[in-house]
Amino acid sequence: MTRAKDPVGPGLAALAGLMADETRAGFLLALLDGRAWTAGELARRAGVAPSTASEHLGKLVAGGLLTEERQGRHRYVRLADTRVAQLVEDLAAQVTPGAAERPRTLREAGAGSAMARGRTCYDHLAGRLGIVLTEALTGRGLLRQDTGFALTEAGLRWFDAAGIPLERGGRRPLTRACLDWTERRPHLAGTAGAALCRHALDARWCVRIGSDRAVKVTPDGERAFAELLGIEAPALR
Repeated sequence: MTRAKDPVGPGLAALAGLMADETRAGFLLALLDGRAWTAGELARRAGVAPSTASEHLGKLVAGGLLTEERQGRHRYVRLADTRVAQLVEDLAAQVTPGAAERPRTLREAGAGSAMARGRTCYDHLAGRLGIVLTEALTGRGLLRQDTGFALTEAGLRWFDAAGIPLERGGRRPLTRACLDWTERRPHLAGTAGAALCRHALDARWCVRIGSDRAVKVTPDGERAFAELLGIEAPALR
């Protein structure tokens, strides 16, 4: 007897096919910084011709992984939504550390180290910085990890006292565990993770460095995180 095909199968295969290309995968990883990029910027980053980049971007847009908008002669693209960002980050976390290509230059090695120390994962903080903040929240009883990620009542009050507003009632979960692909441990994502990241950048507790997603904590940030979470400065560097 012939078994009926799962109707989801073709769509899943098509989605996997979209990501099964090194150039397209590189575009998706670059766009995890949460910003809009032009086709030309992505082409230069990937080292491909503008026409090649445009072809790949067209496939990603048609497949629903990216959205695009045009301003004058420029075409901007960004990840379609937080679910796409989560999918890309979760898949990246499945890549074994030894499978990643070794850096070819000191500059590449430095950029990789900066990304590992601290970076944005779409709209929340990741890398060692993200883990340190997540563990500090947990250690102070503001975040629970034993029964899934959840802010405690004290945690909700902490965000309010820190002047970090939390948007509630939307479709996005307030908190979510995101497996960090360099640390192999979960960091805080969801609405709370996004709010903390946005506030840290707006208040210049953290600043972006280079052209990747890397961020570093400023002296103001070191003082703020010490006061608010008891984190010693060396742990943030």
